[in-house]
Amino acid sequence: MDGSRMTRKYFGTDGIRGRANAYPMTAEVALKLGMAAALQFRRGNYRHRVVIGKDTRLSGYMLEPALTSGFVSMGMDVVLVGPMPTPAVAMLTRSLRADLGVMISASHNPFEDNGIKLFGPDGYKLSDSVEIEIEEKMDSDLVTELEPSDMLGRARRLEDARGRYTEYVKQTFPRGLRLDGFKIALDCANGAAYKVAPEVLWELGAEITTIGVSPDGTNINKDCGSTHLDALQSQTVAAGADIGLALDGDADRLIVCDQNGRVIDGDQIMALIAEDWHLTGRLNGGGVVATVMSNLGLERYLNGLGLGLKRTPVGDRYVAEAMRAEAYNLGGEQSGHLIFDDYATTGDGLIAALQVLAVLVSSGKPASEICSKFEALPQILKNVRFNGGQPLEAASVKKAITDAEEKLNGTGRLLIRKSGTEPLIRVMAEGEDLVLVETVVDGICDAITQQA
Repeated sequence: MDGSRMTRKYFGTDGIRGRANAYPMTAEVALKLGMAAALQFRRGNYRHRVVIGKDTRLSGYMLEPALTSGFVSMGMDVVLVGPMPTPAVAMLTRSLRADLGVMISASHNPFEDNGIKLFGPDGYKLSDSVEIEIEEKMDSDLVTELEPSDMLGRARRLEDARGRYTEYVKQTFPRGLRLDGFKIALDCANGAAYKVAPEVLWELGAEITTIGVSPDGTNINKDCGSTHLDALQSQTVAAGADIGLALDGDADRLIVCDQNGRVIDGDQIMALIAEDWHLTGRLNGGGVVATVMSNLGLERYLNGLGLGLKRTPVGDRYVAEAMRAEAYNLGGEQSGHLIFDDYATTGDGLIAALQVLAVLVSSGKPASEICSKFEALPQILKNVRFNGGQPLEAASVKKAITDAEEKLNGTGRLLIRKSGTEPLIRVMAEGEDLVLVETVVDGICDAITQQA
């Protein structure tokens, strides 16, 4: 694992995240973050601007004004867009020529958690090195950097933010195509896209049946959304829908189910889009960027098309960084973060949905026929909690890992990594033999447990 990610104090693999109103997800930390981030991105004698969006969590009412105060105290103007998807904040940051974008969300986590993600003026998530610099500023004497009273920033609400994003997203759907006569079951997770997602699909002609469009501050992701698919699967079948679409709390990921309720994950979606874009000459980079968690079945399927799969550490921002560095225009994660670099700088569940729908409508075939491109290899992931120390350095653990690699012997993959957000070691293996995969994962987990 990258050492810089090991030493960060506040930031994890996707911004700062934790239980709301408990360290580090407190108003005080949010205030310091606003001050430090403003200081990091002040770059000249002009009125600096930051865009702040949020999802529907109750704690957003606490964190939004705290961040606003931090930015205003450093002379930065704040543009508040209210409940909006994470990718909308990234898009608006660029569109409004802001110096910084902020999203208040804990993505697919329950309402008790919250988080803060930062975007640079280019709309991309910040690099590890910039996050470390912001952390250093957060722990410095920020009072000495405060602006004089006549140079304070101002805050205002952008009333047409939703309309701007809705029109932008609709433009990613192929010109000339419509969703007329198409029936969609849509789960918005009681989250950030509860208004924009139904609007976009309806305006493109679809007939929609919805779940998770009544947020109350505490029901975000509760038994709904991309991590709780039972309700969507049932609704899709019961309504006779052509497809089911599930977003998460901040709408930066998408999971699909076909008309029979069968789940289509991010790997299958990448295979579907990659093949279509390859055949139509739209795919750049000669393949797809995905993380180490993506199924080996995806890699083999792409190889069969003459395409490659470049793997990165877990985290959609590492996927985005690799895509930029090597000019890929398609990448993502098995969990449903899907990045279309032609359209967006970060995962966008709604844009991803439109790309899937475009292939589906153009083909004239049912989702069950075209959305499951490959048979996923058995993949087992287990988490082992540890209490400090370096259990992966123990001789017994190293031997268990070596033994597992010998047993898999080129027929599968083994991945062991520390969580970026919890004191967990994640052990994942995949291969053609399910029993063998389970055996090697259990063997390594047992060895780690004895050291933990």
